[in-house]
Amino acid sequence: MFHRLFPACLIRSKTHRTLCKYLFINAANISNQSFNVLGVETSCDDTAVGIVNSDRKILGEAIHYQHEIHEPSGGIVPNLAMVNHQTYLPSVICEALNNAELDMAKDIDVVAVTRGPGLPGCLGIGLSAAKTLAAVLRKPLIGVHHMACEAHALTARLTHSSSDLLPFPYLTLLISGGHTLILVTHGIGHYTQLGTTIDDSIGDAFDKTARLLKIPWLKGRGGGPGAALEQYALKGDPKKYTVPIPMRKDARRKREMNYSFSGLKTSIKDLIEKYKLNLDDEIVRYDLAATFQHAATIHLIDKLELAFEWCRNKGIALTALVASGGVASNKSIRLTLERLANEQHNIPLICPPPHLCTDNGIMIAWTGVERFRAGLIDKYTIDHIPKWSIANK
Repeated sequence: MFHRLFPACLIRSKTHRTLCKYLFINAANISNQSFNVLGVETSCDDTAVGIVNSDRKILGEAIHYQHEIHEPSGGIVPNLAMVNHQTYLPSVICEALNNAELDMAKDIDVVAVTRGPGLPGCLGIGLSAAKTLAAVLRKPLIGVHHMACEAHALTARLTHSSSDLLPFPYLTLLISGGHTLILVTHGIGHYTQLGTTIDDSIGDAFDKTARLLKIPWLKGRGGGPGAALEQYALKGDPKKYTVPIPMRKDARRKREMNYSFSGLKTSIKDLIEKYKLNLDDEIVRYDLAATFQHAATIHLIDKLELAFEWCRNKGIALTALVASGGVASNKSIRLTLERLANEQHNIPLICPPPHLCTDNGIMIAWTGVERFRAGLIDKYTIDHIPKWSIANK
């Protein structure tokens, strides 16, 4: 398919500068033509590859999970994650291509890859593989920021049920194991960060609380300690215990759009110690899980309300509230966010399907589609950026 978009002489060219110059000039001119993008994601633990068509069709994907090797340590072990990426990435790429029934050389037009943020060794494995594939096969290369208004937020434009792309601007809530962010997504590469976490991310707080409550990890895609806590919370009473909602006591911090989740885990720990609660009792663990989840959800809503107020004061007419990241697959949180968006602000809540909320290759491939159309093509010499500020994306 690549030969339909670009002259054969440029495909065979040994001068990458010539190819890049041609692509920058002509990317905007092929928006009505169909092309395929392969995306590689190795920012943390799972090894994922996805293939997406510019017509919003998911063609194939594959993923290798690492939950079992990290659970004994209670969290991600970077060296183990890196070795597993190195071991399984080639076979995951092959599996994704086989699932899509596509040939890498003939059918893939663009290669996209997570460039950051993430674990340095893990990012390096994926980036090296993607750069090699792109360079050898003379494909355009797209480096992707897998957070914020890049992969997680843009995936909503792929999965949105309407036949048209979800229009800008929309409010983006990214809630994951690594980040908690509120942004206004104005367009590709254009956004305003309104708030972040000043300590733990919401996903990290879920994970730490699950370990505190000795909840076994949930297996499979979208699993882990935080997902397991959600299952326990479904069986518990969120009003059995009371914990303080973060940032409500101090008047200044109450008006900030930043989050703080570290104190919630401490509050649960204090409850256990104060009442000498028996964590061998499943009912106790159910109720504590529900209490934590309820307080975390209220904290999310508090700051989102401030974000909606900010947008209203700036005259920004939002088209939707987009929630993504691993914690966005939490059904209770989704339901609360949906009520906030629909009933209080008269806009839809747009969430990718739960299996696309966690890190995956599909979202990287789709961001490759969006950035390629905008002419945002990278050189084969790009490096990974483990700590990649959204402001510098």
